[in-house]
Formats: sequence, C-alpha cells, structure tokens
Amino acid sequence: MQTKIKNTIKALFAAILLTGSTACTDDNVSDLQLSGDCSIEALTLDNYEGKVDLASRTVTVNLPETYDTREMTLTELQLSEGAAANVQKGQKLNMEGVQNIHVTNGDLFLDWKLVAKRDEAKITSFVINDVYNGIIDQSAKTITVYVPGNVDITSLVPAIEYSEGATCQPLDGVTQDFTSPVVYTVANGTAQSQYTVYVYAIDKPKAVFVGNVPAMSDLDPEAKEACSWMLANVEKSLYASFADIQSDAIDLSECKVIWWHFHYDGGVDGHDQFMVKAPYALEAKNQLRTYYENGGSFLLTRYATNLPSFIGATGDDEWTTPNNCWGQNEAEAELCGGPWDFKKYSSQSSHPLWQGLVAGDDPNAVYTTDAGYHITNSTAQYHIGTDWGGYDNHEAWEARTGATILGVGGDGAVVAWEYPAHDGKGGIICIGTGCYDWYSYTFEAGYTEKFHKNVAIITQNAFNYLSK
Repeated sequence: MQTKIKNTIKALFAAILLTGSTACTDDNVSDLQLSGDCSIEALTLDNYEGKVDLASRTVTVNLPETYDTREMTLTELQLSEGAAANVQKGQKLNMEGVQNIHVTNGDLFLDWKLVAKRDEAKITSFVINDVYNGIIDQSAKTITVYVPGNVDITSLVPAIEYSEGATCQPLDGVTQDFTSPVVYTVANGTAQSQYTVYVYAIDKPKAVFVGNVPAMSDLDPEAKEACSWMLANVEKSLYASFADIQSDAIDLSECKVIWWHFHYDGGVDGHDQFMVKAPYALEAKNQLRTYYENGGSFLLTRYATNLPSFIGATGDDEWTTPNNCWGQNEAEAELCGGPWDFKKYSSQSSHPLWQGLVAGDDPNAVYTTDAGYHITNSTAQYHIGTDWGGYDNHEAWEARTGATILGVGGDGAVVAWEYPAHDGKGGIICIGTGCYDWYSYTFEAGYTEKFHKNVAIITQNAFNYLSK
C-alpha cells in the first residue's frame, strides 16, 4: 500500500515539474500569464510607450501620423526578473516591419512581436441606407454616392467604417440631409482627416451595372471591384439588381449601356448551367430584350456572355451560348507568374476596344495581368474546330451567331466578340477570356501593376464605343 502511495506521489510531482517547464513555450500562454517568467513588462521606442498585450504576445507602439520609423531607439525595456532578450536598451531598430523579440529565462523562452503603428484617420467604407456604396477618393478626401432619383436625399442614414481607434463626426448611423455636401471628420491621436460627402440623385442613369443582389455591397468581390470602378469612372452610373430591372424600378429611357460582370465560383459551363445558375437574369429577360430592341447596348463579361442568346441577339437560336467554359474559386485563385494575354483578331486590331492599351513585346497581344496577381481564369469562350463544338472555323461561327470576332485565344478560340447595332437594336460587346479579371484576393511581394491597367482601359473603351 505504501509503495502505491509513493508511486502516485512521484507521478504527480513529475507532472507538476513538466507543467512548470513548459510555462514559457508558445503552446501555453495561460501559464505564462501566471508566472510571467518570460514577460515584457514595459517597452518604449524613442520614448513612445508601448502597449503590452500578454494574450497575443505583442507590444504596440503608437506614433504620430508621419513619424519616421526606419531607425528608432529602444529607450526602455523591462523584462521579468532574471530574463534576457535578443535586443537591448539603446539599440536602433528599423520599425518599418514587425520585429521579433526573443525573451529567455534559464531554459525557458518566449517570442514576442514588436509593432510600430502610426496614427491613422481614414474612412474605409461609406454605405447609405445599407444599399448605396460611396466611392472614396483618399487623395482628394471626397466620397461620392449615386442614388436613384426616387430616394429622398434629405433623410439618409450612412453606415461608416473608419480606422481602428479613431472617432468620427457626425456619428455613424445618424440621419443626415445630403442636399448639400456634408463634411465628416475622423480623428485618431495626431491624425485627422476631413471627408466631403456628395450625394447625387439620378432620375435617369446613363449606365447601369446589374447584379443578382439588392445592394452593391452584397456583390461577390470580383463583381464589386468592377462595379466600384464603373461608379467612379462612368458619369451618371448606378448599380441595380435584376429585380429592379424586372419591376421597372429603374428608368432606363436614357441608359446607354447595361453592364453585367458575372462571376460564379467553379464556372458556368454552357446553356443549361446558365439557366440553373442565373435564374434571376432570365426572369428579367423580357425587360432586357425590350431595352435591347429599343436601342440599348450591353457590355457582357465573363459568364454574362451567355445572355445574348436569351434576349434575341442571335435570332431564335438559343443554343449559341459559349461552348468551352471553366473557372476556379476566388479563394483558390491561380498565381500569375507573369503577364497573361490573348490576341486581337487579325481583321480587328484597330477596333476601338483595343485603343490606348499598355503595350508589351507582341503588338498583337492584349496583356492583362502581372506577376504576383491571383486570377480565377474564369472563361466563357467558343472552341473552333471540326473536332467538336459545332463551329468548323471562324467564318462558320460568325455566320451562325451573327457576331463579329474581336479577340482570340492562342488556339484560335473566340474570346471577345461583338453583336453590332442594327435595325434599331443596340450593340453588344462580349468579353469571355479568362484574362479579363478585376479582383486578386492578395498580391505577392513585389507586385507592381502595369498590364492589369488594360482591364480598366478596355472597359472604358467599351463604354465610350457603346455610348455613341
């Protein structure tokens, strides 16, 4: 009996010793908070006091808005009794990035992060009535919001997101009269910014970006990026849902162009999948067809290129949708190792769509991405050839669809095309190449935008061409 008791005591004592020996490892923060053997108790950089967060093992030093952090002096460092670190008081540190501080105490250790954070006072999002997104110009400190003409701009409620730790006046969520511009002031320590908000009510938009959700803020990241560009660059433009179009909630009598940029994770492969994955568009097809037959034009990009077959652009032949389609998920987008491109069609190299592009080595190529960009390669194109697909050659494709080829892939696939305006009907520009991409979920180190600017240039060219 005594032997069993002794063995039990030894086992418990060993367990206690084991627990104590791991008190300062990365895997046991709670024990660290009790013992403090490897703690940073106080730290200052250039005499600016750091805030110590034991839970995240981070020390954050807040600095004035324009402070030079490239060579800061560690003016104070207090550690747990008996502890040492890989940095010392008086040492110069480059705080442009996060610094690692390795604290040891005998056989114990713990790694801490040291962060220098400048005061920031920015508005990062401004949404009116949970529907209408503001276009923020950080350089000019202006926010522009376009709303339909039937919205009462004397009583609007903005939802505002701004820099962490900052204050904003007038307050977020407070009803405002935007008949005249309203100035919002954001303050955070030494930083202060004033944003002037302009709200414009548009009775009859000149251009509309259409989507499947009530508000632009609910769009997927790819479509939202495209729509944001349009609102900032195309005069008198609005976002509208297909439900708005179907119910005639938007007056299209002066609308020159409707743009639909349709992304769907995993792709939309052909006629039948389009009917399943875009029912909201087909529910509004009668209104869209009327708009088209009355002279309204479309810019249809990515999987939206299926739409012409359903609104009469190809006559009664509904089975002229793209026959070679695929795409990846946005969260798993492919990394571009260099520029991606497609080719101008031989007889259309001078088409207005291709004017003013950033040129590369091949004068006939349209480059659209740069190294470090992530792309879903979402493609809706036409395979050309006698092997399969129903289009033996380019001439056969143009004869059946009634469209004009504008761009091709390396294998001759039709990736950009036009249904020219005729007989009172509007024109339609379709871009189905996987190279046409607005959103990268991240950018790799060293990314520099050069050829990706061509996506916006092509789109602006399309609006100019279709709005004539």
